[in-house]
Amino acid sequence: MASMILPRCATRSLARATSAVRSQASKVATRCIHQTSPITASPIRHRPGAQQCSPRIHAPSAALGRRTMFIQTESTPNPDALKFNPNQRVLPESIPSSFLEYLTPRSTLAPPHPSPLAAKLLSIDGVTSVFFGADYITVTKDSATPWAHVKPEVFAIINEFMLSGHTIVNTVEDTAGESGQEGTELDSLAYDENDSEVVGMIKELLETRIRPAIQEDGGDIEFRGFHDGQVLLKLRGACRTCDSSTVTLKNGIESMLMHYIEEVQGVQQVLDQEEEIAIKEFAKFEEKLRQQKGPDAAPSTIGKGSLDTVE
Repeated sequence: MASMILPRCATRSLARATSAVRSQASKVATRCIHQTSPITASPIRHRPGAQQCSPRIHAPSAALGRRTMFIQTESTPNPDALKFNPNQRVLPESIPSSFLEYLTPRSTLAPPHPSPLAAKLLSIDGVTSVFFGADYITVTKDSATPWAHVKPEVFAIINEFMLSGHTIVNTVEDTAGESGQEGTELDSLAYDENDSEVVGMIKELLETRIRPAIQEDGGDIEFRGFHDGQVLLKLRGACRTCDSSTVTLKNGIESMLMHYIEEVQGVQQVLDQEEEIAIKEFAKFEEKLRQQKGPDAAPSTIGKGSLDTVE
């Protein structure tokens, strides 16, 4: 192929044209660069880190505070006793009695039924006794300590203990016959084939008509025997130290038993030494009130009236 020879003037024109094309391309490229948005600093003025890219993990609400359970409280005829209902079983079904009562710190450790929960409750300043029913707890305090100081601690201990799943009442062998708690024997109102007809009728009335009202008031009742027309009973829980317990026995239980069973001539309460002292002090107080109001004034009572008006 023959080579083509360009004249010198054509070569110069081609060089100038090539230079013009390169210059135009450079201007277009420069124009394109300037047309894009300039890269500036973020308004936050810091570079995004790895934490902004990672998803947030929200802690569950239970982790923000301790778990709690709904515990109801009920007042009783005894102003120094409160009934706490944790809405779950309190007394183990394996215990034959319908209640357990702890009157001293030692009784919470002694066989046959020591209780860690009762031990913690009795360690609260002012608490004098702890009573376990089937599904409720009655706490009794001394009259000098206000409930405002006792009630929050009782709530906290019961709540923590119930949620932890610990055993409320343990059962150990009582080799020494110590019997540190009250109510460790068989249920006194349970059916016994050796009972007479009159005793069976007394137990049936106490079980079906009297005990539900006593338990509603945070206590229980024991049958201690029937001798010479007199029914021997023992009140427990909130009713044990209640000032109106005598009125309840006489105006309520005695009236009912005498109405349905002609062999019953009266009801007597079996008392401990401290209970005898409390009743004597209450009798003195009633006598002072009667003298101030006049000889015809009726005796006063702080009971609910559920048993005091039974006919």
